[in-house]
Amino acid sequence: MRKIWSLLVVLLAVSLSGCGYNTIQSQDEQVKAGGWSEVVNQYQRRADLVPNLVNTVRGYASHEREVLTQVTEARARVGSIQATPALLNDPQAFAQFQAAQQQLSGSLSRLLAVSENYPQLKADAGFRDLQAQLEGTENRISIARNRHIQAVQGYNVTVRAFPSSLTAMAFGFKVKPSFGVADAAGIAKPPQVGFGAAPASTPGGAN
Repeated sequence: MRKIWSLLVVLLAVSLSGCGYNTIQSQDEQVKAGGWSEVVNQYQRRADLVPNLVNTVRGYASHEREVLTQVTEARARVGSIQATPALLNDPQAFAQFQAAQQQLSGSLSRLLAVSENYPQLKADAGFRDLQAQLEGTENRISIARNRHIQAVQGYNVTVRAFPSSLTAMAFGFKVKPSFGVADAAGIAKPPQVGFGAAPASTPGGAN
């Protein structure tokens, strides 16, 4: 009897391996522990820079309340979302996460655009250091997102392809959401944060 059970276990292991179970498990872990964790880490790194950046800008441009408030509120929305691996199985929650991050990106771009009107702010060593950190973080975010997209793509192909799709259906593995087409420009080229030479001044702008 023991030999029969041992044979069944071996047959089951071979069957699961042949139908893609092990591949799905491996790719699922790669998406969660590899690609996604790095995306979250880099987004958190960016969020951690926001308070100091806002405070530095406020020191030179306190009357730019609307832009400062937008950045602070956008960061709060990002922080209110629990970016756990479970989010990867919830397309609606993932879309909310992506939208919140895009909103923070937009508000940071507006804040840095405003800084161009304040030469003393741009000359501040602390502000320039924060700009450099933000630029580096945006680059790391872009790299992390690309890796995540590739990991999700590999996983989704396996989940959809036959016969591994039957295994995925039997064990509850579903297609995972990823960064969409609307974010393609940001993924292909990280946002410029204006670190370096100042752009030409626009008519009517502050000197």
